[in-house]
Amino acid sequence: MSKVPNDSCAIARSLGVLGERWTLLILREAVAGASRFSQFRSGLGIAPDVLTSRLNTLVEYKVLEKVPYQEPGERARSSYLLTDAGRELLVVLLALQQWGDKHLPWPEGPSILRQVEGTERPVHVGFIDDRGVEVKEGRVELVRTAAYPRRRG
Repeated sequence: MSKVPNDSCAIARSLGVLGERWTLLILREAVAGASRFSQFRSGLGIAPDVLTSRLNTLVEYKVLEKVPYQEPGERARSSYLLTDAGRELLVVLLALQQWGDKHLPWPEGPSILRQVEGTERPVHVGFIDDRGVEVKEGRVELVRTAAYPRRRG
């Protein structure tokens, strides 16, 4: 069982679920269509015990849903499907990809392009307000609330 810190900071709590090695890569594979244990294993080269642990955490926190399936003549197995909460992490994955493409570029260029479906128009991860208007990074203000912890460290 993963330990989500008892912390008012949503980033700290989120890292309790998503911050372990392999977790975001498992989600990357799920977004790309992987749903079976064997697909995650072959796509990532991850040890089975580590994959089991990470999948269990993602199911526990409702990022993935465990759904049974059975091939004819085979034993019952589980597939792992993204929940709404899991699909909402696409923006996090694409923000990391965008950052990596810019600050840690691959010599041959990006391995995946973000573009509007059916077009070649690029998609960029950014900020929008509650009216759907783009907000430039320098215009985003972080306001501490009463829940903000007084202590750090």
